[in-house]
Amino acid sequence: MKSKILVVEDEILLLEAIGMKMKEDDLDAILCSSGKEAFQHLKKSDTLPDLIWLDYHLTDMDGLEFMTELKKQKSWEQIPVIVVSNSASKEKVHAVMLLGAKKYILKAENKLKDIIHAAKTIIHS
Repeated sequence: MKSKILVVEDEILLLEAIGMKMKEDDLDAILCSSGKEAFQHLKKSDTLPDLIWLDYHLTDMDGLEFMTELKKQKSWEQIPVIVVSNSASKEKVHAVMLLGAKKYILKAENKLKDIIHAAKTIIHS
């Protein structure tokens, strides 16, 4: 069975590129362009994703707000999350890790295939 990854990214071209790359890697990508859309998907879905790929800077909320909201639902709090961002202060990284993120990855320092590999590693650990 394919691993299912919920991708939350507000840059549409990047979101589509992530989806295509995941398909090539035999992953089931659920693409959401906002935090609100991601939570709507989680609420209506019968099965939870194996992992959430979260862009830290979304148009409707940031990574801290997303992680805080995610942890409010008991059934969602066990979903592993990797935060992917263009910036990373020590405080920002520390805060999302305290809220349960498994990894914080800088977009500029990693290729899509490397981030996907990190996601697969977390799913299968």
